[in-house]
Amino acid sequence: MELREYVALFRKWLWLLVLCTVLAGVVAFVVSKNTTPIYQASSLLRINQASNPATSVAYADILTAERLARTYANLLTTRPVLEESARRLGIDVESLKESITVTPVRDALLLEVKVEGPNPKLIADVANVLPQVFIDRDRELQLGQVSRWRESLEAEIEATLADISRTQEDLKSATDDTQKTRLEGSLAQYRTTYSSLLASAQQARTAEAQATNNLVVAEPAIETKEPIRPRTLTNTLLAAVIGAMLAIGVAFLIEYLDDTVKTPDDVERVSGLSTLGAIARLKDGGGSRQIVAWSRTRVPESEAYRTLRTNIQFSSVDKPIKALMVTSSSPSEGKSTTAANLAVVLAQTSQRVIIVDTDLRRPVLHKVFGVPNNTGLTTALLAGEAVDLDLQLQSTEIDTLKVLTSGPIPPNPSELLGSHKMAMLVASLSDHADIVIFDSPPVLAVTDAAVLSSQVDGVLVVVDAGKTKEQALANAVAELQKANANVLGIALNRLDTRRGYNYYYYYYYSDEENGDRRGQSEKGSASPRIRLPWHRKPA
Repeated sequence: MELREYVALFRKWLWLLVLCTVLAGVVAFVVSKNTTPIYQASSLLRINQASNPATSVAYADILTAERLARTYANLLTTRPVLEESARRLGIDVESLKESITVTPVRDALLLEVKVEGPNPKLIADVANVLPQVFIDRDRELQLGQVSRWRESLEAEIEATLADISRTQEDLKSATDDTQKTRLEGSLAQYRTTYSSLLASAQQARTAEAQATNNLVVAEPAIETKEPIRPRTLTNTLLAAVIGAMLAIGVAFLIEYLDDTVKTPDDVERVSGLSTLGAIARLKDGGGSRQIVAWSRTRVPESEAYRTLRTNIQFSSVDKPIKALMVTSSSPSEGKSTTAANLAVVLAQTSQRVIIVDTDLRRPVLHKVFGVPNNTGLTTALLAGEAVDLDLQLQSTEIDTLKVLTSGPIPPNPSELLGSHKMAMLVASLSDHADIVIFDSPPVLAVTDAAVLSSQVDGVLVVVDAGKTKEQALANAVAELQKANANVLGIALNRLDTRRGYNYYYYYYYSDEENGDRRGQSEKGSASPRIRLPWHRKPA
């Protein structure tokens, strides 16, 4: 895919891109504006490392404190702590746990308590009360254990002191050496026990001191004014980007699944034929079929038909085209409009032109040119060799253009078009005009076009850009080639510039140049063949 094709694709689907982007952004903006704002408050807790004042802090103590931080992070959201916090604040405990997040700060002995909710004052209170409840409970638990241990040690110390005092009194009153030796041993044992108890008591007091300052509030939570979500601007921009990406994806998917013929490159790839003309979609002006080559001679569409005329003339230089059939692969591709306008631009060169409606099933040329359809092709065929073409042909507003309408619709169109009388009529019409154009039925709909194609000098296939399926075009060309038809090329019809398809303009005239060049053309002067924009220059 070349860059120009990407540009054309972008132009074609620009409306979808803009629509999805704006729609997604507006929806996200409205939803964000109507969503209840959520605020966040956070408090910071510091974990104090307890150590012996007489010794330095070891690495093992730091690791222990980090593990303690993770433990505290889990314990802060236990049910007893939440229930006590909810009781102090007078709120429901069930909605409290979902709004609290406790995380250890990386590479630091810190805990961050985050609380989210729609009430900024309440969540700030929760962020402050929750740590305090945990600190109080943790202190009570630790102090309770240490206090019982210390009280037990103090009782043992008092009992040991009493034993030491009693032993000392007994030793003073002892007269026997054996008794003195026994009392002195007991006294030494009591003193050793007393020393151990004093050391344990010191440890208990140290543990009690440590239990009171393991976790402290380093930074209390404050009431915030700005919500953390929804982020209206961010959501709107993100939704707009997603909408644009979705539109691009849908556009590429549609293009990937689209198997219609849209450009001259598609025509050549599918059928192997050249595009002899590209005509933009006509703007209806009271009817779906218009002869713009006569009513609006200076519009680009008229110039496109003139270019088609020139390319048809140069498509068979050695053997001029006297009988030309215009058809399409399927109905409603614009073959009748193309045939009528082509007949007009040929007649404008002072050539004698006859256009024949050979669509004996759904004739329309009498409506296009506004003539009656009482007589025509079918009555001429019934007349046989005695037919007077001057009576069958009808005049138009252009002196050199005659119309042979279909006449009454017969029950056997294919047999009539393939008959010997039809071949004789084609020859007779060719003698009466410089070129005869036959507006035939679609190739794939009925066999009429294939039957008639072998009796004419050339066939022009009309393709509706963006509607005709690639397979339909390929099948139509194959059917015509099977009938030994001389397929000159393709007329790419109804190019829609608003959808991004490149519209090929062949001439741009000023007012004076229009008159001069059109005058030369109508006099029949030859002009060099026009190089279409998609024709590649030779290397």
